Amino acid sequence: MKKFEIKAYTKKELALYYFPTAENTHSAVKRLMSWINHCDALRTDLEAHGYLKMSKWFSPREVKSIVEHLGEP
Repeated sequence: MKKFEIKAYTKKELALYYFPTAENTHSAVKRLMSWINHCDALRTDLEAHGYLKMSKWFSPREVKSIVEHLGEP
């Protein structure tokens, strides 16, 4: 996988950075969203920046927040 950079990513793309050995993209996304949902500070920060649950993309600002809370993949 390429070197990680802060930019807009689909949920699938970002999830595969965090879980490159996942059986499929669906399970990778489920695991990433589980991590996000269990981190109250991250979830609050994402919501404050306009994140919507049904969104298919994370903005660069949302990706930055995820990396700040979960660490770089």
